[in-house]
Amino acid sequence: MRISGFASGMDIDQTVKDLMAAERIPLDKIEQDRTSIEWKRDAYREMNVKFKELDDALLNMRLKNTYTSKTTTSSNNTVTATASSSASNGSYNMEVTELASAAINVTQGTISASATDKVSPFASIKDQITAGKFSGLAEADFGAEETLTFSTHHNGELKEFNYAVSATDTIDTVLTRLTNDDNGVRAFYDITQDKIIMEKTSAGDYLDGPEIQFADDSFMSKLFGMNADPTADSTTVTEQGGTDATFKYNGVQLTSKTNQTTLNGITFNFNNVSNGTPTYVNVNSDTDGAVEKIMDFVEQYNSMVDEITSRTREPLYRDYHPLNEEQMSDMSDREIEMWDEKARSGLLKSDQILQSGLTQMRQAWTNSVNNDGAFKHLTEVGINTTRDYMNGGKLEVDEDKLRKALNDDPESVNKLFANSTAGEEGIFNKLNTAIDQTVSRINERAGRTTSQAHQYTLGRQLSNMDERINNFNRRLTQVEDRYWSQFTAMEKAIQKMNEQSNYLYSQMSGGQQ
Repeated sequence: MRISGFASGMDIDQTVKDLMAAERIPLDKIEQDRTSIEWKRDAYREMNVKFKELDDALLNMRLKNTYTSKTTTSSNNTVTATASSSASNGSYNMEVTELASAAINVTQGTISASATDKVSPFASIKDQITAGKFSGLAEADFGAEETLTFSTHHNGELKEFNYAVSATDTIDTVLTRLTNDDNGVRAFYDITQDKIIMEKTSAGDYLDGPEIQFADDSFMSKLFGMNADPTADSTTVTEQGGTDATFKYNGVQLTSKTNQTTLNGITFNFNNVSNGTPTYVNVNSDTDGAVEKIMDFVEQYNSMVDEITSRTREPLYRDYHPLNEEQMSDMSDREIEMWDEKARSGLLKSDQILQSGLTQMRQAWTNSVNNDGAFKHLTEVGINTTRDYMNGGKLEVDEDKLRKALNDDPESVNKLFANSTAGEEGIFNKLNTAIDQTVSRINERAGRTTSQAHQYTLGRQLSNMDERINNFNRRLTQVEDRYWSQFTAMEKAIQKMNEQSNYLYSQMSGGQQ
């Protein structure tokens, strides 16, 4: 039980607060140091995010087609094309005489026996057959269960597909089953025309006869009102198509199962028949695209260099420590903002991890590359580090020289930047190694957002400081209790003295009377 100043007249509460404020000074310092470590950890992680962004951009720069990609142009839209990096530059003459088409089969006549009482796609097939609604089916044609059977060329071979039709199945459920299955066909019912349409999902002529084959007297033929028996007279087969595309490539007659073909690393897309007007497809190196990608990456790299140099050269204000709640309560928002700006400044000043990482990245750019290409050094393709060493080794690009190198020998440019042969690694492979090593060292120091505290250096420091703070708080509780115990004892002693004094006074006053 705490007694506050009744006997002594002192403000014991304030006195204890003042004493405890003095006792808390070392704890405030520990908490400020802990906050600084948290800020430093977060600053490292922010840098790791930027390194990750640079590394992601580097991934594309290590692809061969970044430097050897091709562009294509067509003299008309009949044929368009795309070219891989292996395509030879030049002009290609294409003339399409026939487009590839997919086989399609349509009900002859209508599936309904009456134009005024059509079949329903959502009612039982069996019930509607019994009611005489189908033109090609009688009640005797449906037993307990029937089977739809057809054959078609699918996934490289002729295959037979079978589908059971039960008494509860409808036109909709049957056609949905056919369409959703991996069988190379799709089917739907056109209620306006009262016809079922069945077609191949891919173009091309694969079979000697119809592409979708089923017997004339089969349940499928009767249900769909189609004839697709390959042995039947050709005049009775209702299927149309499929056909192969036929075209001339530089005067040579060729065919394709689809309206697309790839020749000499060029993929040609047939959009229409040529009607006697050939299409000239021109293939050229995509120098503009390669230059743009390199320039964009150099800009991103220079931005990273700026970030590292600014962080490692930031001024450190040793007199500005993180504010506690009590200190912030006496300051305006603007004052707090300005104070925090200085307190956070210099967290990574002269940081060895970042400075070492920057040196490694700079060496990746400036060291020679041993390969069998024409270019061994960055300067040979028009890229140099700036002469001002204070800017951290940023890059400058002679765009005309770079463009000439890409025009003359894009393969050698690719080897300079992205060669992956052991001992002959290109610049970007070396740069990737430097970035990965730097990121790894930062992770050891500051961890990832998913890391446990014991897994990285600053996390272990934070855990140690948390333990120190907890111990200090327990000691402060004991000190505060001791102060209150001492002041309470003092109050009791004074109270007892006052009681004795009053007693003596009363005795003396009584004697005089």
